[in-house]
Amino acid sequence: MSLLKVNTWKGLVVHIALMIAIGCVLLFGFFYLYLPMSTNHGETITVPDVKGIALKDLDSFLGDRDLRYEVTVDSGFSSTQEPLTVLKQFPLPNSKVKENRKIYVTLNAEKPPLVRMPKLVGGSVKNAQLVLKTYDLVLGEIKYVPDLALNYILEQRLNGRQVLEGEKIAKGSIIDLVAGDGLGNQSLNSPNVLGLDAESAQFAIVGSGLKIGEIKYEKEGMAVIKVEQGDDVAYRKEKVAPGSVFKQKPEPGDAMRLGQMVDLWIYQPDSINNKPTLLDQ
Repeated sequence: MSLLKVNTWKGLVVHIALMIAIGCVLLFGFFYLYLPMSTNHGETITVPDVKGIALKDLDSFLGDRDLRYEVTVDSGFSSTQEPLTVLKQFPLPNSKVKENRKIYVTLNAEKPPLVRMPKLVGGSVKNAQLVLKTYDLVLGEIKYVPDLALNYILEQRLNGRQVLEGEKIAKGSIIDLVAGDGLGNQSLNSPNVLGLDAESAQFAIVGSGLKIGEIKYEKEGMAVIKVEQGDDVAYRKEKVAPGSVFKQKPEPGDAMRLGQMVDLWIYQPDSINNKPTLLDQ
């Protein structure tokens, strides 16, 4: 007990020094021994990517990695993901966290939210693609019908029926479009270009409001000529001059619509590479 007695000034100093030393040892032990052992100081876990994982699988998936999760109040929606799968997470994948850290996840909505159908009729197909993406809608089939305005939207459809602007539909819905083909309903007959040279044939086709389709060169050139005599129709074969058209499709007189294409077969007995100069198609 004599050690606890302080009879001199020196004894007091010694006692104070001992208390400071003991305090330092205790602090050192607490911060550098006890805390690291109890909190796994310096040990981290790499956060896995849980996006796309179903809610029912999260507990075991994260539990095996000594992590927890909590579902955020807000939910999102993606038409490409199954309901109740993870869309977002925090901390992000590959982050370093402590053991038992909570991962906050945002789930894909069980039922898609509703949006108002935008107006696509009267616009272009390209513009419709951008608008649909903005509303989280999906572009489906594009059906082209006779109309002079090319790619002009005439109808917008959902599940086979016309859907009106402002109508509430589910996000992710597939919207089909009916658009103009740029040709219209005007009909005409395919011009007869059999026997004409390539350049003259193309002038005749383009001048009729049609377009040049595929041009093929053959070493044999026999044109099949249709001959009408009253109610009788006969066909005869005639050899055409080199560089001339011996076959066309559609055939002469067939009904066509403005802007459709006519394919040509040209008699070229010489080298295939020795082709006549053609008009720009």
